[in-house]
Amino acid sequence: MFRFEVETEDLLHSRFALSPLFELDALLRTLAGLPGRRLPGAWSRRVAPAFRRLLAETPLDAVLALQSPDYGPSFTSPPPDRGLAQTIEGDLERVRATPLELARREIAGALRYRGEVPAATAARLRDPGVVGMIADALEAAWRELLAPGWPQLRAICERDVVHRAGRLGEGGWEAALDGLNGQVRWRDRGVEIVGTRGRGTVALGGRGLLLIPSAFLWPRVAMHTDEPWPYALIYPARGIAALWEEDSAVADPGALAGLLGRTRARVLLALEDPAGTTQLARSLGIAVGAAGDHLTVLRRAGLLERARAGRHVLYRRTPLGDALARGARED
Repeated sequence: MFRFEVETEDLLHSRFALSPLFELDALLRTLAGLPGRRLPGAWSRRVAPAFRRLLAETPLDAVLALQSPDYGPSFTSPPPDRGLAQTIEGDLERVRATPLELARREIAGALRYRGEVPAATAARLRDPGVVGMIADALEAAWRELLAPGWPQLRAICERDVVHRAGRLGEGGWEAALDGLNGQVRWRDRGVEIVGTRGRGTVALGGRGLLLIPSAFLWPRVAMHTDEPWPYALIYPARGIAALWEEDSAVADPGALAGLLGRTRARVLLALEDPAGTTQLARSLGIAVGAAGDHLTVLRRAGLLERARAGRHVLYRRTPLGDALARGARED
């Protein structure tokens, strides 16, 4: 078991954040074939050819050589420093700013887990320009592999944050962490992670904890605990399992589409958890204006209701909307 010791000051400084580069790191680990990882079939078919091309044309092998089931260097996917406003440009800027001494120390640690690597790859990792080379490889991988699907994935992660922030306001950290993942629990003023290979206890020391929802980590959790980086807990975003189920009801609204129209049926089914207009539009790949129109029609029909949660206006299904959605899934 691993445990983060939490004091009152840590609760004040803990916050939610997004990490585009961590998502890329998790995707690359999956494509590299690390144990226990898989992709939805549609994603695999789309990105596998580009991944093979990147391996042939860029120094991506140097990035992959640093990954193992038990370890990955923090400087290649540093914890975010801009909260929910984090962008891939900000992430890559931090990678390029990594001091060479720190990068070399983390590379050496990664290779101790990984073992021997091909001579050409080892030479790249010894190069004085290794930090810039790795940043360039990550930028190319982002552009080819993840950028097209990022708006949808970001929307799913944002919906998770809105949900958990509401739970936090209603019931404190115990409520916010409840249901986050079967491995995570709040106990005796600490966050405990069970079922991990890492063991030990870390006192947050007033710096707080970053809570980062992830798409590609499902169904696990991960942690950042290495100095000098901020402490972070990465967990599977709510609703991401639907992306892994290609026969899910959201992907195929079935008979409900004949009643409501295909897009409105998808909107209704997607509101398993409350969501705002922009988040819903991104997750379904439709225009924000179109999403707003569909939400208005469904609300006037008594299938949705809306409520304010902080700065957000969220839509949720009514009991009638739940009954229709449940019937569609049973069909």
